[in-house]
Amino acid sequence: MDTTYQLELFPQFKVTILLFNNVKNASQLRKKAMDGSIEGALLNPAMIADPLQVLVAVNKAIHLQLLGKMKTRTLNSEIIFNLSPTNNISEAFKRFGLSDSDSGVLVVLTDDGTRAMSSREIIPHVEGQQVPLADLSQLTDYAKVKKVYKITTQEEKVGSILDAVICRMAVKDVL
Repeated sequence: MDTTYQLELFPQFKVTILLFNNVKNASQLRKKAMDGSIEGALLNPAMIADPLQVLVAVNKAIHLQLLGKMKTRTLNSEIIFNLSPTNNISEAFKRFGLSDSDSGVLVVLTDDGTRAMSSREIIPHVEGQQVPLADLSQLTDYAKVKKVYKITTQEEKVGSILDAVICRMAVKDVL
């Protein structure tokens, strides 16, 4: 049920995304991610409108890593930071990272061909039900997404929420 993507701009990288619902151990997962025993970005699925949003953040994080210009210490934290429309790192973690009370988790694994954590290694850590990535929209809190990205009703009339989100992510370094 995990979905793997080969990145067009960085073909040596594969990205695997897993979605879990009814998660009972979010605080333990967050601690494991922070201490490095889980090598992946753990996201709050309520803030993700579409897997493309994650792939944009991953591409940007890898690009910055290869340039040596990351604003955070690890690729996984850079992925979380790149989801944010602002340059506030702690705010990005609060809004997009997994919090102790979350009942869903979106796990993002990056693999550049060297030793990376596989989905088979992650799944046993999660006390919850793995669901298809296609179910993501059922866990998304669109009202929260619109608020965080400051999406107006006029904007929704001319494009999708996803378009607005990706636009905010792309221009945050310019504005």
